[in-house]
Amino acid sequence: MTVAVRRRAARAILIDDLGRLVLIKRTKPGQAPYWTTPGGGVEDTDASVEAALYRELAEELGAKATDASQVFLFSSPSDGGVAVQHFFVARLASLNESTRSGPEFSDPLRGGYDLDRIELRGDDLASIDLKPTALKEFILANREALLVEAGATA
Repeated sequence: MTVAVRRRAARAILIDDLGRLVLIKRTKPGQAPYWTTPGGGVEDTDASVEAALYRELAEELGAKATDASQVFLFSSPSDGGVAVQHFFVARLASLNESTRSGPEFSDPLRGGYDLDRIELRGDDLASIDLKPTALKEFILANREALLVEAGATA
């Protein structure tokens, strides 16, 4: 049985120098806030899923990251096929919010896309609504390994 991939996305489990997870807090009118990892759709012009990741980080956060390594894959039903999200752990190298770009920032009806940093070593992550839930469970179960992989062992 063959299943069509309807959408592919590249997302970052992005860790800063202090061992914090860099997330986007989403606020939409009439909904409770939730958090998501930065990233987005893989486009036909992207040379690879990893190239899409770096492009999306630049657009969504004004960020540069290093040493991305795919660590998690998540799929969900989408339009008679599946949507596949490739999650990479990466180290934040630089961030300049003034260079953020894209439709999420030009259309106020889409809600808020606020940058947030969550300490990975404490209980903060357990208390937020990080989507997808399977990713949150993966990060909680593997946080020490993710910190090591990102080079944030301090």
